[in-house]
Amino acid sequence: MDEHADSALDVTALRTELAGVVAKLDVVERTGSTNADLLAAARSGAADRTVLVAELQEAGRGRLDRRWTSPSHAGLTFSVLLRPIGVPPSRWGWLPLLAGVSLVHTIRSLTTVDAALKWPNDLLLGPPHDRRKAAGLLAEVANGGDDPSVVLGIGLNVRTRADQLPDTATSLAAQGADVPRAELLTALLRRLLADEAAWREAGGDPDASGLRAAYRAACATLGARVRIELPGAERTLLAVAEDVDEDGRLVVREPNGVTRAVASGDVVHLRAV
Repeated sequence: MDEHADSALDVTALRTELAGVVAKLDVVERTGSTNADLLAAARSGAADRTVLVAELQEAGRGRLDRRWTSPSHAGLTFSVLLRPIGVPPSRWGWLPLLAGVSLVHTIRSLTTVDAALKWPNDLLLGPPHDRRKAAGLLAEVANGGDDPSVVLGIGLNVRTRADQLPDTATSLAAQGADVPRAELLTALLRRLLADEAAWREAGGDPDASGLRAAYRAACATLGARVRIELPGAERTLLAVAEDVDEDGRLVVREPNGVTRAVASGDVVHLRAV
């Protein structure tokens, strides 16, 4: 095992720590994709708040179908199955943004590392002049089964060395934070599921639940000049990011003064304004 890797996660200890928080939790040494595994489990009736953790994910996927890889025992790779009964599917798009907020708050509570979000849900670590990606999230709707469900996948670089990462990425260890993965996972799941419960109780309303305000406070994209690669390589949009709307879309102001809402795209921060 890499000297920077953590010890294997103890599933019995995790289940004890998270009793009453999760319905079921499993840890596997390796799998293709925790999201794919839980999507299949959801169609077979797996319970709300089922969690699957993998020490090594061999075919992980991020947003925009990008690959997500991490050395074994060096990061946290897991998925959570949610069945948000009572929340209209039109509001499910807030779930990955909610998870991003939960991730930022967890990092801030356990470390002194500067953590923020890049819209919609990339975790950035480091000082404002040198923020780099340390985590990604992917939410997928499970088709089939009796109840609607969403699988939320998170990949977080915890102990990955700087020389194992691309120049645009970082990890908690690379930022000087030394947090055991089990402690981090336990705190993150507690925070995530508490935040999701509040959002669910509010019927998924991002304002009534406080989610939109919390997202605004955590998002480094707001107030920045950005370049957005729109889906399908239709065109590149240069604008100033001003807000997120009630659907979680990024509200930007173009150079001609026109304001528009962007539902998806690859964002690059150019400079603060």
